[in-house]
Amino acid sequence: MSRFTTPFGFHSTAREVITGVNLAGKRAIITGGAAGIGIETARALSAAGAAVTLAVRRPDAAEGVAEELRRSTGNPAVDARYLDLSDLYSVRAFTTAWKGPLHILVNNAGIMAVPALEKTPQGFELQFGTNFLGHFALTVGLHRALAAANGARVVSVSSSGHFFSPVIFDDLNFDFIPYTPYGAYGQSKTANALMAVAITQRWANVGISSNSLNPGAIATGLQKHTGGLKTPVEKRKTPAQGASTSVLLAASPLLEGISGLYFQDCNQAPQVTRRPTDFTGGHAAYAVDPGNAERLWELALKLIG
Repeated sequence: MSRFTTPFGFHSTAREVITGVNLAGKRAIITGGAAGIGIETARALSAAGAAVTLAVRRPDAAEGVAEELRRSTGNPAVDARYLDLSDLYSVRAFTTAWKGPLHILVNNAGIMAVPALEKTPQGFELQFGTNFLGHFALTVGLHRALAAANGARVVSVSSSGHFFSPVIFDDLNFDFIPYTPYGAYGQSKTANALMAVAITQRWANVGISSNSLNPGAIATGLQKHTGGLKTPVEKRKTPAQGASTSVLLAASPLLEGISGLYFQDCNQAPQVTRRPTDFTGGHAAYAVDPGNAERLWELALKLIG
């Protein structure tokens, strides 16, 4: 089976991948939309006419970003709302307050390589609880709004970091296995990819599609615990380039009917048999395995109550 490809690639920017696309009348939520590649994702979608909500932990601080986006894109429909993905009560409050259809959900926010084992308010390992479980609860809580859009897209930002670990179903919270910052990060990013597969399995009948992606190496606040990027300079992207695959999956007509795949550099990523050491990317089989996706979905439903 051939890989799905587009005319775009490593150097493409967020604006370039949806040039000519009109999103007027569409509504989008971007988690972490006031920092890093989230800003450029919001910029491209709002410039195309979408009403964009930045779902963030510090809406007061994000209001400055929203104002800049309103001014630079000429689109007044950009706002910031409070959401703490690490706290399921916050997620539930956000989804309960959302009214009307939702056309685009970009699960973009994340934390990386937290040095020591920390838990969410509900007792989950912090990276799994924030990067995956919070986004899972958000997506499930917005199901009715997504279904009402008649063609909604859910985009989940994974990472080449998923190579560090599959989902450890028997010890998600490192109660037995020794905690490692990258192992926990890898598990959460594998889970993000599996969610796209599970959404495709379960929600395609109501017109909801979903894909995941590796945005590439971009210098942002995500690396605050890692001492910065270790990726060779020639393999790094600007934030606008890093947001391109998210925006492509969220809004390009090229992706009509495409769901359950893992992307990088604006194209479906190849499956590899071992973790690459040359920054070429790809994805592990366990990150798109339908059985893993089903198992994770059922488990996550129980975890969020």
